Amino acid sequence: MRRSRVFGERELRDFLEASKSNAAHSIESENDDYIMNVNEDDYIAHKVSEATVENLEIHVDDIYASSSEQMIPAEYFPSGFHVSSGRSYKKDVIKFHVPISGNIQLLHCMPSSRILWTMYIEVSRDEFCFEIINFRDDAEGIVREKDSNIRSVMKQYENVRSEVERANAGIEQYIRSAFNSRKQRIKKISGVLASLGVPIKKTERASETFSVPTPQKRKKAVPNKPDVKDTGFSPEPCLDQSTYNDILKLIHDVGKEFERLPSLYADKEEEHLRDHFLMMLEPNFEGAATGETFNKTGKTDILLRHDGSNLFIGECKFWKGEKSFLSTINQLLGYLTWRDSKAAVIMFVPNKDFSSVVDTAKEAASKHENFLKFVNERDETWFNYEFHLNDDRNRVVKLAVMLYHTPR
Repeated sequence: MRRSRVFGERELRDFLEASKSNAAHSIESENDDYIMNVNEDDYIAHKVSEATVENLEIHVDDIYASSSEQMIPAEYFPSGFHVSSGRSYKKDVIKFHVPISGNIQLLHCMPSSRILWTMYIEVSRDEFCFEIINFRDDAEGIVREKDSNIRSVMKQYENVRSEVERANAGIEQYIRSAFNSRKQRIKKISGVLASLGVPIKKTERASETFSVPTPQKRKKAVPNKPDVKDTGFSPEPCLDQSTYNDILKLIHDVGKEFERLPSLYADKEEEHLRDHFLMMLEPNFEGAATGETFNKTGKTDILLRHDGSNLFIGECKFWKGEKSFLSTINQLLGYLTWRDSKAAVIMFVPNKDFSSVVDTAKEAASKHENFLKFVNERDETWFNYEFHLNDDRNRVVKLAVMLYHTPR
């Protein structure tokens, strides 16, 4: 085994930066179609898992020793020994074996914050070793020297460990920024930015009514690199996220109005309650030449359409249990075809135990086979999720689940 200085061969910051840079370079090497079609969260989770540096583990509690006789050069001997320069003498050498696991390369890296100390070690696959020469048959002295070496190793190790943890904590943001930068460049070069997005805007004459609470994001990690079925990328119309938020905000406020004035809305059918949402949405949003404003179809749907396809759909239903709720999600997903579609399931709940229904809906949503992740909770009865269209995780649907207590 080669002898080397423990934590002293290369700068740790360079090692950590190389790991991040390799991940960023790999994003740049992906073809354009893959970047534009892949599920963003799945892909980023995969890249984060690649770039994350596994920390080193030093198992000092499992240290053990071995001994051997070796020829020791005279210049290694302490003063007081009668030795001749240039000659070597046989001495007992105690070798201490310290088991290790994790990223062994970190044993050779110098942390940015470090103690001024070094020691030579030998490193193998699952341990490092250091030697103490038994000059005076002093067992207690050997133990003291061993303990001193271990204390210094562990002090330096904690500096390494802390720096690795700090670096790992920033990897997701770094990878997401690199991914989004690449994606935006592709859009700009191909001219997609100009053709994406339906020109729906807030009507200036409609008054601002409600404020939007700050979302709390939670992420779900999927380490494997996602597959992409699409062989090409073509521009698809989409509803701007801020417009989607405004639509949901207005729906939520109407739903809260149902709860505040139950006597006005008692015994109403689904389509009648749905029409109250449309009455609020129509004056607040206006369409443009390439799109249509809100309309209704069937008994319960609230639709925003573009070129014959649904960009937003709100499905209104009375709560009839978990099975019916999941069936409503199935029905809604079947209406959507575009990537990055927006939707809402609006549940009218006549049950007395409203809180129990809310808990059931939250739990049931994650059981759906197309569920991707919980995004945030905008209110006690308004939850945002991401689902995917049937048979393709890369075609993401943003889905709001909104529940309102409407006793009958």
